[in-house]
Parts: sequence; structure tokens; C-alpha cells
Amino acid sequence: MTTPATDPVPLLQELIRINTTNPPGDEGACVAHIAEILAQCPEVDVQVLGPDNDRTNLVARFPGRGEAAPLLLHGHSDVVPVTGQDWLYPPFEGLLVNGEVWGRGAIDMKGGLAMMLSALMRLRAAGERPAGDVLLAVVADEENGSRVGAGYLVDNHPELFAGVRCAIGEEGGAGVELGGRRFHPVVVAEKRACWLRITLRGPGGHGSRLAPPDTPMAKLGRLLTVLSGVRLPRHQTPAADRMLATLAAALPEPLDEAVRRLRADHVRDGVPASLPLPEALYLDSVLRHTVNPTIVRTTEKINVVPGEISVDLDGRILPGEFSVADFTAELRELIGADVQVDLLLEGSKVDPAKLVEPEFGDFYDCLVEILTKADPDAVPLPMITPASTDARLFAQLGIRCYGWLPMQLPAGSDHRSLLHRANERIPVDALEFGTQCLTELLRTYRYTNC
Repeated sequence: MTTPATDPVPLLQELIRINTTNPPGDEGACVAHIAEILAQCPEVDVQVLGPDNDRTNLVARFPGRGEAAPLLLHGHSDVVPVTGQDWLYPPFEGLLVNGEVWGRGAIDMKGGLAMMLSALMRLRAAGERPAGDVLLAVVADEENGSRVGAGYLVDNHPELFAGVRCAIGEEGGAGVELGGRRFHPVVVAEKRACWLRITLRGPGGHGSRLAPPDTPMAKLGRLLTVLSGVRLPRHQTPAADRMLATLAAALPEPLDEAVRRLRADHVRDGVPASLPLPEALYLDSVLRHTVNPTIVRTTEKINVVPGEISVDLDGRILPGEFSVADFTAELRELIGADVQVDLLLEGSKVDPAKLVEPEFGDFYDCLVEILTKADPDAVPLPMITPASTDARLFAQLGIRCYGWLPMQLPAGSDHRSLLHRANERIPVDALEFGTQCLTELLRTYRYTNC
């Protein structure tokens, strides 16, 4: 028995209880549940697509009034593992505790899916239609490369998205908490992944003897020292500049001045010490490519000095026309030209002819107007996210993508920081706020220059 799905709270609880941990994913059960709900709507065209029955995607088209071009709402049904995490409540029971829904995916991003579907079902229950046709894409595999999710749809079924000009998706972890102000992220650009593997070689041997100075382990120590917390050269994109300008204008003294200095001072270019460290590091991360060593692999024998060590790096490239070659050139300035560097994964790069800079047009203004009306004390903030989402894939179809899942969270709340961590949860009030904002967007969205 399915819910009418006009209330995002029980819907989210149902979605959390369907374990879609990726790997392996098994998103098919979640898609089947949503398809069952949509079976109540004969006017909605529903297609279930995927490489196999366990890894499926759903694309549902809700007919609109014909007053605007089709709009895409996309969200992923898979979640990250909970292995090694200490949860206060079971992560797959969707418990309602003290006005919050607990569980893996509450924020990332089954909560967003619940908001999207509930908004669509509310319009239908009220006898209304959205301004234009709305496509709801429930996709698999976002947490593990999107190959059988958004990547599969874009490569194999681009015709489903014909005529779509703009899209709404997840925020990708974007969020700023400063000066007691509440900010509503509107993600207009995102970094893309550039995962690399460095291989270090040198003399190995028996662990009982003194080792020479050029062993891979010695090289590893120098490499980690160089790369841990490294700040690569600054590249201030127009999107980042607008983000910092909007943020500075909204903050009280002395935080406003700290952000203005960060925006304007390209010479000293230091991490702003007068800002809280998490926010300072976040803002600094959208002004440059970033790299973090994350995995080290070598022998598991304690009495062997390894002759080879590999180090995996999570690199992130700024939006725009920056290439892998640009990024690795900056990296080699630190690690040297003779170190072996192999590309493991490059996130999808949008053809610059289709999308180089974000669009701040009528559709963006519509998002801001809805937020301002719904929460007059808060500030809509255009943001770059250091993470990558499925927006990078749908953008290849020429679709303007925005991360916009409004949540009215208390100032100082850490809910957005709980992505991929233990005790992920979302307040019921935040779910309702987001559903109301999305409902208003579907009812009134417009664009002439998107």
C-alpha cells in the first residue's frame, strides 16, 4: 500500500527503508516503489530504464499547461555505505525522532526526491498542472560514477529530454554558515573530479636492515608532506566572484570585510583567518583546483621494505575550460616532472560551446524570488560546489542545471554537513519548506533567456 505521496515525511521514511547502498546499488526496488505510486496517475508517462533489473532509472513526464518549456527534476536513489559509522538510530529504519527523519539518504538525497515527488503530487491533487511538462528523473549510481544512472540515460536515451532547457538537482553539499544568517544555496556551477594515481618506485628489501634514502616509503613521506593541505594557484571564475560579492553584502562586520578581502586580494591570497575554519576552507576551495591524497597501497608484509607504493589523489578541477593537463601541470610543480602520474577518472566536462559560465537569467531570478518570499530573513546565495553531481551529465544535453533543494534550517545547523556521515537526518519542517518551494516553482517557473 503506497502513500498518496503529497506528504514528504512518510514518503522519505519509505525510501530510506529501501536499502540502496552503493555498491552494489540495487536501486531497482526504490524505482519500483516510486513507479507504483505513479501508477495512480494515468496521465503521467513512466519509463523504467537501465542495464539490468537491479540497476534501473525512472523517467516520468508530468503534463503541463504549455506555458513554458519542459523542466527536469533529477535526483539519485542510491546512498553511500554506513560501514564503520556509529549511528544513534538504525540508518535504514527511517525513524521520526524529535521532529527529524533519521536515516541514510535523509539529506543525500532521498529527502530531495521526496520533496520533488510530493510537490508534483500536490499540484495533481489540487487539480493543477505545472507551467510546462515536468520530467522527474530518479537515477541510479550517482555515488559511484553515474555510469548506470544519469550517464546511461544521457548516452542511450537523450531523446527523453528533448526540449528541456533547465534542470533542478541536488546541492552537492553546498552550504555556508556565517554571521548568524541563514543562506539558501543556489548551486550554479560545480567542480569536476580528476582522480589520479601516483606510483613511487625505488629500492626495497628486508625490514631488518637500514634502508637507503630513496625508498618509495621515503618518497611517500615527502609526497604527503607536500600535498597535505596544499593550496594550488588561484583562479577566480565569474561564478565564484558573484558568490563572494553576494556573501560579503549579506554579512555583518567584520565578516563582510574578511570576505571582501578574500575576493579582492589576489596578491597575498591567504586563507581568511578571521572566518571560521570550515567556511574559510570551503570558500578557498572554489578559488582553485584542489587535491587530496586519499588512498595508499603497498605490501602488507611488515618485514618488507616495499619497492613500489601507489597513492590515489582526489583532484577537483574548477568549472570552465580548465583541462586535466592544466591541473596536472600545477601538480607537477610540486611533485616533480619525473613522478609517474596516471589518470584514473575524469569527470564529464561540458562542451564550452554549450555551457561555460552559469546562466543568471529569468529562471535563476525565479528561484531567488521564491526563496525570498518563502523566507524573507534568509539570503539566496549563488554557489559553486566543490563536489560533483549528475548535473555535469545532464548539462551535456545543453540543459542549464541548478542545485536547488531549499531547506529552512536553523542558523548554525549542521544538517548539511551530515552528508556521508553518521546520524544523517533532516527536520520535518525543512522537508515541508522545500516541498512548498518546489510546488511554487512548478506552478510559476519561467524562462526567456535560459
